Amino acid sequence: MNQKTKIQLSKLTTILVAWLIIALLIGIYDHFAFASDYSLGYSEKYSFLQSMGFHIGAALIASVFGGTFLVFYVDEKYRDKSYGFTIAAVCIGFIVVFIFITLVMGLVFVPLVYTGKPLTNPSTVSAYIEYLLNPAHAKNILVWSIIVGFTQLFLQINNKFGHGVLLNFIKGRYRNPRRENRIFMFLDLKSSTSIAEALGNEKYHQLLKDFFSDITNPIIYNKGEIYQYVGDEVVISWTLENGIENSHCVKCYFDARERIQALKDKYQEKYGLVPEFKAGLHYGEVIAGEIGIIKRDITYSGDILNTTSRIQSKCNELNTEFLASTALVKLLQSQNTFNFKSLGPIELEGKIKSVELSMLI
Repeated sequence: MNQKTKIQLSKLTTILVAWLIIALLIGIYDHFAFASDYSLGYSEKYSFLQSMGFHIGAALIASVFGGTFLVFYVDEKYRDKSYGFTIAAVCIGFIVVFIFITLVMGLVFVPLVYTGKPLTNPSTVSAYIEYLLNPAHAKNILVWSIIVGFTQLFLQINNKFGHGVLLNFIKGRYRNPRRENRIFMFLDLKSSTSIAEALGNEKYHQLLKDFFSDITNPIIYNKGEIYQYVGDEVVISWTLENGIENSHCVKCYFDARERIQALKDKYQEKYGLVPEFKAGLHYGEVIAGEIGIIKRDITYSGDILNTTSRIQSKCNELNTEFLASTALVKLLQSQNTFNFKSLGPIELEGKIKSVELSMLI
Protein backbone atom coordinates (compact mmCIF):
# COMPACT_ATOMS: atom_id res chain seq x y z
CA MET A 1 0.00 0.00 0.00
CA ASN A 2 1.49 3.35 -1.04
CA GLN A 3 1.68 6.42 1.17
CA LYS A 4 -1.17 8.17 -0.66
CA THR A 5 -3.61 5.36 0.10
CA LYS A 6 -2.43 5.17 3.73
CA ILE A 7 -3.13 8.87 4.24
CA GLN A 8 -6.55 8.63 2.60
CA LEU A 9 -7.54 5.57 4.66
CA SER A 10 -6.34 7.34 7.81
CA LYS A 11 -8.63 10.28 7.05
CA LEU A 12 -11.54 7.96 6.23
CA THR A 13 -11.04 6.02 9.47
CA THR A 14 -11.02 9.28 11.46
CA ILE A 15 -14.29 10.34 9.83
CA LEU A 16 -15.83 6.91 10.45
CA VAL A 17 -14.98 6.90 14.16
CA ALA A 18 -15.95 10.57 14.66
CA TRP A 19 -19.32 10.20 12.93
CA LEU A 20 -20.18 7.04 14.85
CA ILE A 21 -19.42 8.81 18.14
CA ILE A 22 -21.53 11.80 17.06
CA ALA A 23 -24.39 9.47 16.07
CA LEU A 24 -24.20 7.85 19.50
CA LEU A 25 -24.39 11.26 21.19
CA ILE A 26 -27.33 12.34 19.01
CA GLY A 27 -29.22 9.17 19.96
CA ILE A 28 -28.59 9.85 23.65
CA TYR A 29 -29.58 13.51 23.25
CA ASP A 30 -32.86 12.52 21.54
CA HIS A 31 -33.61 10.07 24.34
CA PHE A 32 -33.32 12.74 27.04
CA ALA A 33 -35.04 15.40 24.90
CA PHE A 34 -38.10 13.15 24.54
CA ALA A 35 -38.23 12.80 28.32
CA SER A 36 -37.99 16.53 29.02
CA ASP A 37 -40.83 18.83 30.12
CA TYR A 38 -40.92 20.33 26.61
CA SER A 39 -41.86 17.00 25.00
CA LEU A 40 -45.02 14.90 24.96
CA GLY A 41 -42.88 11.96 25.98
CA TYR A 42 -42.07 8.71 24.27
CA SER A 43 -44.45 7.50 21.58
CA GLU A 44 -45.53 3.89 21.26
CA LYS A 45 -43.22 3.49 18.27
CA TYR A 46 -40.15 4.74 20.12
CA SER A 47 -37.47 2.37 21.36
CA PHE A 48 -34.10 3.55 22.63
CA LEU A 49 -32.28 0.58 21.12
CA GLN A 50 -34.04 0.97 17.78
CA SER A 51 -33.30 4.70 17.77
CA MET A 52 -29.63 4.07 18.52
CA GLY A 53 -29.53 1.39 15.85
CA PHE A 54 -30.97 3.80 13.31
CA HIS A 55 -28.54 6.62 14.15
CA ILE A 56 -25.48 4.37 14.22
CA GLY A 57 -26.55 2.51 11.08
CA ALA A 58 -27.17 5.77 9.24
CA ALA A 59 -23.80 7.14 10.40
CA LEU A 60 -22.05 3.97 9.27
CA ILE A 61 -23.58 4.15 5.79
CA ALA A 62 -22.94 7.90 5.59
CA SER A 63 -19.30 7.58 6.62
CA VAL A 64 -18.65 4.77 4.15
CA PHE A 65 -20.28 6.53 1.21
CA GLY A 66 -20.05 10.19 2.23
CA GLY A 67 -16.64 9.87 3.86
CA THR A 68 -15.25 8.10 0.82
CA PHE A 69 -16.66 10.88 -1.36
CA LEU A 70 -15.02 13.54 0.81
CA VAL A 71 -11.61 11.88 1.06
CA PHE A 72 -11.14 10.24 -2.33
CA TYR A 73 -12.92 12.78 -4.53
CA VAL A 74 -13.56 16.20 -3.00
CA ASP A 75 -10.24 16.35 -1.13
CA GLU A 76 -8.40 15.55 -4.38
CA LYS A 77 -10.44 17.35 -7.06
CA TYR A 78 -11.40 20.50 -5.14
CA ARG A 79 -8.26 21.18 -3.11
CA ASP A 80 -7.56 24.38 -5.09
CA LYS A 81 -11.12 25.72 -4.65
CA SER A 82 -12.25 28.14 -1.96
CA TYR A 83 -13.35 26.80 1.41
CA GLY A 84 -16.87 28.17 0.91
CA PHE A 85 -17.29 26.54 -2.50
CA THR A 86 -16.23 23.08 -1.34
CA ILE A 87 -18.29 23.24 1.85
CA ALA A 88 -21.39 24.23 -0.14
CA ALA A 89 -20.75 21.49 -2.73
CA VAL A 90 -20.26 18.91 -0.01
CA CYS A 91 -23.43 19.90 1.86
CA ILE A 92 -25.49 19.61 -1.33
CA GLY A 93 -23.92 16.24 -2.01
CA PHE A 94 -24.70 15.21 1.56
CA ILE A 95 -28.40 15.99 1.15
CA VAL A 96 -28.49 13.63 -1.84
CA VAL A 97 -26.66 10.95 0.17
CA PHE A 98 -28.96 11.47 3.17
CA ILE A 99 -32.06 11.04 1.03
CA PHE A 100 -30.57 7.80 -0.28
CA ILE A 101 -29.79 6.64 3.28
CA THR A 102 -33.31 7.49 4.46
CA LEU A 103 -34.84 5.48 1.63
CA VAL A 104 -32.59 2.48 2.31
CA MET A 105 -32.95 2.56 6.10
CA GLY A 106 -36.73 2.80 5.71
CA LEU A 107 -36.78 -0.30 3.53
CA VAL A 108 -35.01 -2.16 6.35
CA PHE A 109 -36.64 -0.72 9.47
CA VAL A 110 -40.28 -0.40 8.42
CA PRO A 111 -40.94 -4.07 7.55
CA LEU A 112 -38.53 -5.39 10.20
CA VAL A 113 -39.46 -3.17 13.16
CA TYR A 114 -42.69 -1.30 12.52
CA THR A 115 -45.03 -3.76 10.73
CA GLY A 116 -43.32 -7.12 10.74
CA LYS A 117 -44.76 -7.64 7.25
CA PRO A 118 -43.10 -7.73 3.79
CA LEU A 119 -42.69 -4.59 1.69
CA THR A 120 -45.44 -5.71 -0.69
CA ASN A 121 -48.02 -5.58 2.10
CA PRO A 122 -50.30 -2.47 1.87
CA SER A 123 -49.86 -1.68 5.57
CA THR A 124 -46.06 -1.74 5.14
CA VAL A 125 -46.28 0.55 2.12
CA SER A 126 -48.43 2.97 4.12
CA ALA A 127 -46.03 2.82 7.07
CA TYR A 128 -43.07 3.40 4.72
CA ILE A 129 -44.69 6.55 3.31
CA GLU A 130 -45.44 7.76 6.83
CA TYR A 131 -41.83 7.05 7.78
CA LEU A 132 -40.50 9.13 4.85
CA LEU A 133 -42.72 12.09 5.83
CA ASN A 134 -41.53 12.05 9.44
CA PRO A 135 -40.28 15.58 10.42
CA ALA A 136 -37.38 13.95 12.26
CA HIS A 137 -35.65 13.51 8.91
CA ALA A 138 -35.58 17.31 8.45
CA LYS A 139 -33.95 17.58 11.87
CA ASN A 140 -31.37 14.97 10.90
CA ILE A 141 -30.62 16.72 7.61
CA LEU A 142 -30.03 20.00 9.47
CA VAL A 143 -27.79 18.44 12.12
CA TRP A 144 -25.80 16.25 9.77
CA SER A 145 -25.35 18.93 7.12
CA ILE A 146 -23.61 21.01 9.82
CA ILE A 147 -21.50 18.00 10.84
CA VAL A 148 -20.54 17.28 7.22
CA GLY A 149 -19.74 20.96 6.60
CA PHE A 150 -17.45 21.06 9.63
CA THR A 151 -15.87 17.76 8.55
CA GLN A 152 -14.97 19.25 5.18
CA LEU A 153 -13.67 22.40 6.85
CA PHE A 154 -11.55 20.22 9.16
CA LEU A 155 -10.11 18.36 6.14
CA GLN A 156 -9.23 21.67 4.47
CA ILE A 157 -7.63 23.06 7.61
CA ASN A 158 -5.69 19.81 7.97
CA ASN A 159 -4.46 20.24 4.38
CA LYS A 160 -3.50 23.85 5.10
CA PHE A 161 -1.32 22.90 8.05
CA GLY A 162 -0.08 19.67 6.47
CA HIS A 163 -0.95 16.07 7.22
CA GLY A 164 -0.65 15.39 10.94
CA VAL A 165 0.27 18.95 11.96
CA LEU A 166 -3.25 19.92 13.06
CA LEU A 167 -3.34 16.86 15.32
CA ASN A 168 -0.07 18.01 16.89
CA PHE A 169 -1.69 21.39 17.61
CA ILE A 170 -4.70 19.71 19.23
CA LYS A 171 -2.52 17.42 21.35
CA GLY A 172 -0.21 20.29 22.29
CA ARG A 173 2.82 18.30 21.16
CA TYR A 174 4.84 21.46 20.53
CA ARG A 175 3.36 23.62 23.26
CA ASN A 176 6.75 23.44 24.94
CA PRO A 177 9.88 23.55 22.74
CA ARG A 178 11.43 20.16 22.02
CA ARG A 179 14.58 18.93 20.32
CA GLU A 180 14.19 16.91 17.13
CA ASN A 181 16.47 15.48 14.50
CA ARG A 182 14.98 16.39 11.14
CA ILE A 183 15.85 16.44 7.46
CA PHE A 184 15.25 19.64 5.48
CA MET A 185 15.07 20.28 1.76
CA PHE A 186 15.11 23.76 0.26
CA LEU A 187 13.58 23.46 -3.22
CA ASP A 188 13.89 26.56 -5.37
CA LEU A 189 12.55 27.48 -8.82
CA LYS A 190 15.41 28.12 -11.27
CA SER A 191 15.72 31.44 -13.16
CA SER A 192 12.81 32.85 -11.20
CA THR A 193 13.84 36.50 -11.67
CA SER A 194 13.94 36.31 -15.47
CA ILE A 195 10.73 34.25 -15.55
CA ALA A 196 8.91 36.81 -13.38
CA GLU A 197 10.14 39.62 -15.63
CA ALA A 198 8.94 37.82 -18.77
CA LEU A 199 5.54 36.74 -17.44
CA GLY A 200 4.57 39.73 -15.32
CA ASN A 201 3.46 39.65 -11.69
CA GLU A 202 0.00 38.10 -12.04
CA LYS A 203 0.97 35.35 -14.46
CA TYR A 204 4.12 34.59 -12.47
CA HIS A 205 2.03 34.25 -9.33
CA GLN A 206 -0.25 31.79 -11.16
CA LEU A 207 2.83 29.84 -12.28
CA LEU A 208 4.02 29.54 -8.67
CA LYS A 209 0.53 28.50 -7.59
CA ASP A 210 0.39 25.75 -10.22
CA PHE A 211 3.96 24.64 -9.54
CA PHE A 212 3.55 24.33 -5.77
CA SER A 213 0.19 22.63 -6.23
CA ASP A 214 1.58 20.07 -8.69
CA ILE A 215 4.51 19.06 -6.49
CA THR A 216 2.40 18.75 -3.34
CA ASN A 217 1.46 15.10 -3.82
CA PRO A 218 5.06 13.96 -4.48
CA ILE A 219 6.02 15.67 -1.21
CA ILE A 220 3.19 14.27 0.89
CA TYR A 221 3.36 10.78 -0.56
CA ASN A 222 7.05 10.65 0.34
CA LYS A 223 6.15 11.44 3.97
CA GLY A 224 7.36 15.01 3.64
CA GLU A 225 5.88 17.99 5.47
CA ILE A 226 5.61 21.36 3.76
CA TYR A 227 7.14 23.69 6.31
CA GLN A 228 7.16 27.04 4.49
CA TYR A 229 6.66 28.75 1.18
CA VAL A 230 9.17 31.57 0.78
CA GLY A 231 8.70 33.40 -2.50
CA ASP A 232 9.65 30.94 -5.23
CA GLU A 233 11.00 28.43 -2.72
CA VAL A 234 9.39 25.68 -0.66
CA VAL A 235 10.96 24.27 2.50
CA ILE A 236 10.21 20.59 3.09
CA SER A 237 10.86 18.67 6.28
CA TRP A 238 10.96 15.04 7.38
CA THR A 239 11.50 13.34 10.68
CA LEU A 240 14.86 11.60 10.42
CA GLU A 241 13.18 8.18 10.38
CA ASN A 242 10.65 9.04 7.64
CA GLY A 243 13.20 10.80 5.45
CA ILE A 244 15.69 7.93 5.52
CA GLU A 245 13.05 5.22 5.03
CA ASN A 246 13.16 4.16 1.36
CA SER A 247 15.19 7.32 0.73
CA HIS A 248 11.98 9.37 0.79
CA CYS A 249 13.87 12.65 1.11
CA VAL A 250 15.71 12.00 -2.19
CA LYS A 251 12.89 10.21 -3.98
CA CYS A 252 10.67 13.22 -3.30
CA TYR A 253 12.85 15.36 -5.58
CA PHE A 254 12.68 12.88 -8.46
CA ASP A 255 8.95 12.31 -8.07
CA ALA A 256 8.38 16.07 -8.16
CA ARG A 257 10.50 16.38 -11.29
CA GLU A 258 8.66 13.48 -12.90
CA ARG A 259 5.32 15.11 -12.05
CA ILE A 260 6.30 18.42 -13.65
CA GLN A 261 7.54 16.64 -16.78
CA ALA A 262 4.24 14.80 -17.03
CA LEU A 263 2.52 18.19 -17.08
CA LYS A 264 4.98 19.91 -19.41
CA ASP A 265 2.36 20.42 -22.14
CA LYS A 266 0.14 22.31 -19.69
CA TYR A 267 3.01 24.58 -18.64
CA GLN A 268 4.13 25.19 -22.22
CA GLU A 269 0.62 26.14 -23.24
CA LYS A 270 -0.04 28.46 -20.27
CA TYR A 271 3.40 29.96 -19.67
CA GLY A 272 5.63 29.06 -22.62
CA LEU A 273 8.07 27.20 -20.37
CA VAL A 274 8.48 24.13 -18.17
CA PRO A 275 9.56 24.93 -14.58
CA GLU A 276 12.96 23.66 -13.52
CA PHE A 277 14.16 23.61 -9.94
CA LYS A 278 17.14 22.89 -7.74
CA ALA A 279 17.31 21.53 -4.22
CA GLY A 280 19.60 21.31 -1.21
CA LEU A 281 19.30 18.59 1.43
CA HIS A 282 20.73 18.36 4.94
CA TYR A 283 19.83 17.12 8.42
CA GLY A 284 20.50 17.95 12.03
CA GLU A 285 19.02 18.94 15.37
CA VAL A 286 16.44 21.71 15.58
CA ILE A 287 14.23 23.19 18.27
CA ALA A 288 10.56 22.71 17.37
CA GLY A 289 7.80 24.64 19.09
CA GLU A 290 4.70 26.78 18.77
CA ILE A 291 5.21 30.50 18.21
CA GLY A 292 2.66 33.31 18.14
CA ILE A 293 -0.78 33.97 19.58
CA ILE A 294 -2.94 35.48 16.81
CA LYS A 295 -1.29 33.50 14.00
CA ARG A 296 0.11 30.51 15.83
CA ASP A 297 2.51 28.27 13.96
CA ILE A 298 4.94 25.44 14.60
CA THR A 299 8.43 26.61 13.74
CA TYR A 300 11.86 25.05 13.61
CA SER A 301 14.96 26.95 14.63
CA GLY A 302 18.59 26.00 14.42
CA ASP A 303 21.70 26.30 12.29
CA ILE A 304 20.56 23.33 10.20
CA LEU A 305 18.08 25.52 8.30
CA ASN A 306 20.67 28.16 7.41
CA THR A 307 23.10 25.47 6.33
CA THR A 308 20.53 23.74 4.11
CA SER A 309 19.68 27.07 2.48
CA ARG A 310 23.36 27.71 1.76
CA ILE A 311 23.74 24.20 0.31
CA GLN A 312 20.89 24.85 -2.11
CA SER A 313 22.41 28.19 -3.13
CA LYS A 314 25.58 26.33 -4.22
CA CYS A 315 23.74 24.40 -6.93
CA ASN A 316 24.24 27.02 -9.64
CA GLU A 317 27.92 27.49 -8.80
CA LEU A 318 28.59 23.73 -8.89
CA ASN A 319 26.42 23.25 -12.00
CA THR A 320 24.03 20.73 -10.47
CA GLU A 321 20.34 20.63 -9.59
CA PHE A 322 20.65 18.59 -6.40
CA LEU A 323 23.12 18.81 -3.54
CA ALA A 324 23.10 16.99 -0.21
CA SER A 325 25.41 17.00 2.76
CA THR A 326 27.68 13.96 2.71
CA ALA A 327 26.73 13.31 6.34
CA LEU A 328 23.14 12.72 5.25
CA VAL A 329 24.18 10.65 2.24
CA LYS A 330 26.06 8.31 4.58
CA LEU A 331 22.89 7.83 6.63
CA LEU A 332 21.03 6.94 3.46
CA GLN A 333 23.55 4.34 2.29
CA SER A 334 21.69 1.34 3.73
CA GLN A 335 18.51 2.11 1.76
CA ASN A 336 19.69 4.51 -0.92
CA THR A 337 19.23 3.50 -4.56
CA PHE A 338 20.64 6.77 -5.89
CA ASN A 339 24.28 7.39 -6.82
CA PHE A 340 26.14 10.28 -5.22
CA LYS A 341 29.58 11.70 -5.86
CA SER A 342 31.44 13.37 -3.01
CA LEU A 343 32.65 16.90 -3.74
CA GLY A 344 34.68 17.19 -0.57
CA PRO A 345 34.52 20.08 1.90
CA ILE A 346 32.84 23.17 0.43
CA GLU A 347 32.84 26.63 1.96
CA LEU A 348 29.34 28.03 2.42
CA GLU A 349 28.46 31.70 2.68
CA GLY A 350 28.28 32.86 6.27
CA LYS A 351 29.65 29.57 7.62
CA ILE A 352 33.00 29.40 9.42
CA LYS A 353 33.42 25.66 8.91
CA SER A 354 33.19 24.09 5.46
CA VAL A 355 30.61 21.37 4.85
CA GLU A 356 31.28 18.19 2.88
CA LEU A 357 28.78 17.96 0.03
CA SER A 358 27.73 15.30 -2.48
CA MET A 359 25.95 15.60 -5.81
CA LEU A 360 23.76 13.15 -7.71
CA ILE A 361 25.34 11.42 -10.67
